[in-house]
Amino acid sequence: MAKQITCRGIYEQTPTEQGEVSVRVLVDRVWPEGIRREGAPLDEWLRDVAPSAELQRWFGHDPLRFGEFRRRYLGELGDPVRRRAAARLRDLAEHSSLTLLTATQDMGHSHVAVLAEWLADPDGRDARRPDADRPELGHPGAPGWRAALSAAVTNLNPGALAFVMGTGIVSTALYVNDAGTASAALLWVALAGFAVLVPAYGWRLLRRRERFVADLLGPRAFAFLTLAISSNVLAARLAPDGHTAAAGAFLAFGALGWLLLDYGIPLALITTLKRGPSLDQVNGTWFLWAVGSESLALAAASLDRVSPSQVLSVLAVVCWAIGLMQYLLTAAIVLARLLARPVQPEGLMTSVWIFMGAAAIAVLVGVRLIALPPGGTLLSRPVVLGSSVILWAFSSWLIPLLLALGVWRHALRRIPLRYDLGWWNLVFPIGMYAVATHELGRATGTSWMTTVGHWEVWVAAVVWAVVFTAMLAAMLRRRPTTAHGSAADTGQAARP
Repeated sequence: MAKQITCRGIYEQTPTEQGEVSVRVLVDRVWPEGIRREGAPLDEWLRDVAPSAELQRWFGHDPLRFGEFRRRYLGELGDPVRRRAAARLRDLAEHSSLTLLTATQDMGHSHVAVLAEWLADPDGRDARRPDADRPELGHPGAPGWRAALSAAVTNLNPGALAFVMGTGIVSTALYVNDAGTASAALLWVALAGFAVLVPAYGWRLLRRRERFVADLLGPRAFAFLTLAISSNVLAARLAPDGHTAAAGAFLAFGALGWLLLDYGIPLALITTLKRGPSLDQVNGTWFLWAVGSESLALAAASLDRVSPSQVLSVLAVVCWAIGLMQYLLTAAIVLARLLARPVQPEGLMTSVWIFMGAAAIAVLVGVRLIALPPGGTLLSRPVVLGSSVILWAFSSWLIPLLLALGVWRHALRRIPLRYDLGWWNLVFPIGMYAVATHELGRATGTSWMTTVGHWEVWVAAVVWAVVFTAMLAAMLRRRPTTAHGSAADTGQAARP
């Protein structure tokens, strides 16, 4: 008879901290990002017990498909390879307490929940019950849209506001390119996204505090800075239109978010014991530490141009300098991680493009600073302009390297090119680089640079349109369906 079986996230506390004594087994197919294999807080890795890649792609962590996913996965557990791995788990469960580990956030709608149920039911009676293939929506009779909304907010990615960042900066790019109508349309999209996502963050903090804190102590904790960055990007976009009150409000919100997160995240990572001391947890989102400071400088400098203030000018130059130091420190850490440790293609995410975007936003801030009235900054204009040119050259050098890494990941290592939230980490750097090139050309009187920036703006707009379309397509594929309207009920084939 199976002893106690629990399910935990791989990024949660270690057994020593929890005071528990059990066998800890990772049951994911892919090794979790940010966890070093040497000294990992687990006893065994049974990747063969995980669902097939095809089934996982079909499921897409959609809670409305969980019932059908559960039925198919229970069928897959009868495969010879998975049967041997599952038998190993059952043997462990019969002789000691067992902890199933996963990197999945929504464990209630994941394969670990099915595994735990299967292990606790040795005769398989529950797997054959009449309602086993019905979607589990939280409670009987719950409306599908409500369950989907609850699951979406519960599993909200810490970097969800990258959508607002990318949309806002492409709106700014179109604005400097004199495409006012398109710029205004994207501005409204960004504002709508901000209005929806910020309350979702608040709800998740109040109602799912444990998961929120686990993300805050995880390898992508710096992604939370998108909350402040997106607000500052909107402030920088609203200021040139004369909406000074709205820009000031977004700047105040962004400054508060920056103050809390720019200090809070490093402090949490330094003082917590709930993570493995490994460079493997370093990833491209760490550059958001520098982008947060630069975004605050950008918002302050943009507002200072239309509503001059000594406070704003000092804030802009100080945050610009802070961002430069944070960028240099982070670049050293990230490069050490990429060059000194093996990189799996699955772990090389689009967030590495923030490496380039963080340099590009510093260029744009530098251009805004030299446009301020003489005596408005603490640094001389030649210093600011020279630093901006160096950063622009370096960000330009990074682009071919990042493109080559993308070819290696998708073309050579054949990682499927499917939409996920990380694509917006690609939109923001491209849009920011386009604006920085265009504005640096104007500031230096370099006509060819302005022309190149002009065309880069349209490239950024096309990239935004492609990613936005892919996002809508992904949302439609996951649209809520009722149990009676599923393919299984209508007799149609529903293959992974």
